Amino acid sequence: MSNDRPDQTAHRFRELVDLVARLRAPGGCPWDREQTHDSIKGLAIEEAYEVAEAIDLRDDQELRAELGDLLLQVVFHSQIATEERRFAIDDVIATLSDKLIRRHPHVFGDHEADNPVAVLRNWEALKAAERESSGKAAESASMLDSVSKAMPAVMEAFQMTTKAARVGFDWPDAPGALGKLAEEIDELKQEIARDTRDPRAVEHEIGDLLFAAVNVARLLGVDPESALKGANRKFRRRFRHIEQRLAESGRKPADSTLAEMDAFWDEAKQREGV
Repeated sequence: MSNDRPDQTAHRFRELVDLVARLRAPGGCPWDREQTHDSIKGLAIEEAYEVAEAIDLRDDQELRAELGDLLLQVVFHSQIATEERRFAIDDVIATLSDKLIRRHPHVFGDHEADNPVAVLRNWEALKAAERESSGKAAESASMLDSVSKAMPAVMEAFQMTTKAARVGFDWPDAPGALGKLAEEIDELKQEIARDTRDPRAVEHEIGDLLFAAVNVARLLGVDPESALKGANRKFRRRFRHIEQRLAESGRKPADSTLAEMDAFWDEAKQREGV
């Protein structure tokens, strides 16, 4: 673990900023020099997911590396903006610091908030006040507008319902949301059972079911995106076991039966103790 003093940390950060500037300067890296905000915007999303995966895996070494990659995206975008004389990394940091102070009046001011729920309610109220004072608030504006529609659907549902819950629009507890999930399952069953099944209606009911499942996870304190990622990793691991067991006899999944693959799946489950 590094024991850098604050001044050393500041020096290291400035070195990073200068390094990125050097890569973008004449005589620097040809690839780095031709990048734009648009060309690398997907990398920030990719790096954020890799940070999340490192956290899920409890891999500190990987997390340290992935946080560095994510930080690079912030510095890189800021460097592009600096070259275009729009803003610099110092402006990014100043804006963030000002926002943190402004939205934590219970820490830096005389406002009171003695629990996380109160803090989040105040946070939403402060954001609304900021939008109004900046002239960005409109009659048709919604507090959910701050949730990006470009997010993956599970994350979008989680963020929207989290915000709605902060103002009291929520089930009282997880069992309440679980009841809604059961209701959505019944509605999907009814739609599937229709003689003239409407594919659009089925899609609608599946969407409602998934949305309800996100809320069950949220009310149980579980991040649904991480939970689904964990299930995906488990499926990859167990299916790989099936492939390996079949390979022992020179076969592939397409050459086997469902019963045989199920048996190897159960074998993988037993090995994992689940």
